[in-house]
This record gives sequence, structure tokens and C-alpha cells, in this order.
Amino acid sequence: MSTSDPNTKPAPLPRRTRLIRRTLLVGIPLVVVVVAGLMSIFGGRYVSTENAYIGAPLIKIAPEVSGQISEVRVEENQLVRKGDLMLQIDPAPYRIAVDHAKAELAKAANDIRTLEASYATRQEDLSLAEENVAFAKRELARQQALAKRQLTSESELEKYRHDYTTARREQAAIERDLKRIATSLGGKVDLPVEQHPDYQVAKANLEQAELDLEHTHIRAPFDGIAAKTPDPGAYARASASVMGLVGNRNLWIDANFKETDLTRVKPGQAVSIEVDTYPDREFHGHVASIAQATGAEFSVLPAQNATGNWVKVVQRIPVRIRFDDLPADIGLRAGMSTIVEIDTGYPDADVPLVGWLRGLVSKAHAEEPPAE
Repeated sequence: MSTSDPNTKPAPLPRRTRLIRRTLLVGIPLVVVVVAGLMSIFGGRYVSTENAYIGAPLIKIAPEVSGQISEVRVEENQLVRKGDLMLQIDPAPYRIAVDHAKAELAKAANDIRTLEASYATRQEDLSLAEENVAFAKRELARQQALAKRQLTSESELEKYRHDYTTARREQAAIERDLKRIATSLGGKVDLPVEQHPDYQVAKANLEQAELDLEHTHIRAPFDGIAAKTPDPGAYARASASVMGLVGNRNLWIDANFKETDLTRVKPGQAVSIEVDTYPDREFHGHVASIAQATGAEFSVLPAQNATGNWVKVVQRIPVRIRFDDLPADIGLRAGMSTIVEIDTGYPDADVPLVGWLRGLVSKAHAEEPPAE
């Protein structure tokens, strides 16, 4: 049986083992500290979501007038420019309406001139009637003077009284007729024909008929792609949709972020965009605006949070994102799925350590070779 000497020292560890041990004891905590620091600096900087879809101007074309579609100038999914003729409604009934309105305008002008001529004629009649009244009055006065001297009969005097009364009534009738004609002329007998109310009504009817005729030409309100085009011969009703038009410019993204992700999101912040159709390309944009209400507020049946069976659900708020310098060779379409990531810039890069670390990351990213 052997015994060990308690005074004997253990053999020293090899130098390599000591080096590894010291490296692990110092390196692992240092790595943890660095990783924790980087996460604290960059971890809350970016917020992203896959609940994001491309939007575009999309309208339903509805004619202003009704009629049979006589011609369809565009095909399904055809590119059209603003002002291009897309559909033609049969214009024949509306041309007839324009001709009728022109005739009514000419008739109104003739009627006004006829009234003016009648007014001038009745003025002459009034002058004559005034002279007849004055003459009848003088004759009646003369006969009354003769009657006082018993030089005329009572029947003769009565005749002159009748003539005077008749002359006055004729004068009054002419004066009333002049007032009627003046009222028909708008209260001003010297008013130009173009300013007469009847003429302006007829002119407005003509303008409306011409506008209806122009509305038989259905043109593109903006650049876009034709959709749901009708067939020639179909009947179009006023204010009822006959086709669609989808814009191919000024596209945007509606990203629905959780409310907890929007703490530091502000308009103007940079956005990285990935489109599912083009997985190998990265697009850039910026935050244009943030909706004032959650998506649930616009639903047909909004949530009734005052009920007894309430369960808290994280809401989503629409964020409008605009593209920056969208490549011309990329065909983005409304409704495409995207992944967006917003750079909130948190924490502030003015802090020296944060700015220095971000500079290193940005420099390293810039020096990476481009993907093949």
C-alpha cells in the first residue's frame, strides 16, 4: 500500500491548456457583452411585417349617359394613356338632342325679337290712345258747355261721355299689355337678346345636350391598364360600372403593422421592400403616412369591446409606404404581396458609440461583393 506525500505540488498544466482556459474565461463573457450591446443598439431599430400589399389607383368606369355601346376601342389588360378613347356609346340620339336644342335656342331668340316688336307697336298704340283720350275729353267739355246753354241734347252729351270713357279704357288696356310684354322681356325692354332669361335657358339646354353628346365618348381619366372590358352591343346605364381601369404609376404599399410595432415609426423613415414575385431584388421606399384608425374601425361589423366576453387582441394600423425610384423594367401590380422593413433609426445615431458602430456596419455592408 502506497501513500502520497501531502507536500507534493501538482504538476503544472501545459501552456496551451492554460491559454485556452484564459481565453474561454475572458472571451465568452466579452462576446456576451458585445452581443448584448449590439442587440441593445440595433435590436429595436427595425420593424417589419409580411401583412403588406401593393396598392394602385383602381376605379370603375361609369358613363354619364345611357345608351348602347357601339364601339370598344381597348382590349382586356391593354395599356391606355390619359385621354385615350376606350368606349363609344351610340351618339345618334344625343346628336338629335343637340339639333333640337339649337332649334329651341333660335326659336327663343325669334320670340324675344317678336316681343320687342310687339312692345314698339303697342307703344305707338298707346300714343294714339292718349291722343284719343285728350280729344274725347275736349269734346266732352265742349258739349257740356253747350248743354248748360241748352244748345245740345242730353243724348248727344251722353254719346260724348261714352266716347271719353271708351278712350280711357282703351288706353288702360294698352298700358296693361305693355306691362305684360315688358315682364316677358325680363323687366327690361332694351335688354340684349343674349341676356334674356328665355334665351339663357335655351342656351343652357343646348350646352347640356352638347355635354351629353361628349359624354358618349368614354376616355381614360389616367394612365393604366384596362380591365373587365364590355362587348360591343351591351347597354350602358348612366352611373353604372361598365369596365375597370387599374393605374400602373404612383404605386404604393399598404402595410398593416401591429400597434406595438409603431412606437418609433414616423413619416419619412426609410423602408426596405421585398416583393414575393421578385425574391432576388430589393426595393426602397419611405413611410408616407400612418392611418389615424385601426383596420378594425373600417370593418363592416366593428368589434364591440364593451361586451362582457371581451378578449384583448393586438390591433393593426395601416401604414402607407411610397416607392423610391421604382425601376421601369419591373411590372408591379395591385394586390401583390410584399415584406417591408422600416428603419426607425433607434437609438439616436448622434450618440458617439452608436454612430461609430453603425458606421462600421454600413462600411462592411458596402464592401460586400454584389450578388451574382
